[in-house]
Amino acid sequence: MKKYKRPKAKWKRRLKWIAAALSLLLAVILLHVNITRVLKSVAEASMRSITTVAVNDAVYYTLSDKVRYEELINVSRDGEGNITGITSNAFEINRIARDTAYMSQQNLTKMSEAGVNVPLGAFFGIEAWAGFGPNINLKIIPISNVECKFSSTFAEAGVNQTKHSIYLDIVADISIIMPSGTSNFASLTEVLICESVLVGKVPDTYLQADLFHNKYPLAP
Repeated sequence: MKKYKRPKAKWKRRLKWIAAALSLLLAVILLHVNITRVLKSVAEASMRSITTVAVNDAVYYTLSDKVRYEELINVSRDGEGNITGITSNAFEINRIARDTAYMSQQNLTKMSEAGVNVPLGAFFGIEAWAGFGPNINLKIIPISNVECKFSSTFAEAGVNQTKHSIYLDIVADISIIMPSGTSNFASLTEVLICESVLVGKVPDTYLQADLFHNKYPLAP
């Protein structure tokens, strides 16, 4: 004789299966989120390192010949030797910024073709394990935009003396497209190009503001 099962028992069994399925789904989602987070973190760290090398190589190539202060800045004086005006060489400034941005972009594209190496431990989604295990090469699609601009600072260097420092600021905006998701970050590299000690009184209008005032931003 076939045993009769009450409807209530059937519903209890179904609820158990539904609860088990939801628990499994939740565990998979949490694991995926953790793995994605750790993979993004590791890939971003690797790409930051690549970006630093790419930018430094570009600066070294562009500025292989040391830039003299007089090539970038023109200083005007009055009959008593006091400084009356400080102007910049826009052509040379734009050339350096353009070449550095272009070379940085090219280096980033070339160096990222090989992808990034991610330790096997990162695929478990636990940060403490992210540095363990053999490396697995992860192919990425980097989208980068490099901008260069000049900035300057004035600092007191003695009696009636002012040190004028010229910097090249390279900003790289990077987007990494991976199977696990997309990661975005920005990298700033500041390079001292040249500096000089100006003898004579410098007008306050120059001391209190950046000479370039972001006047020469340049994208490749």
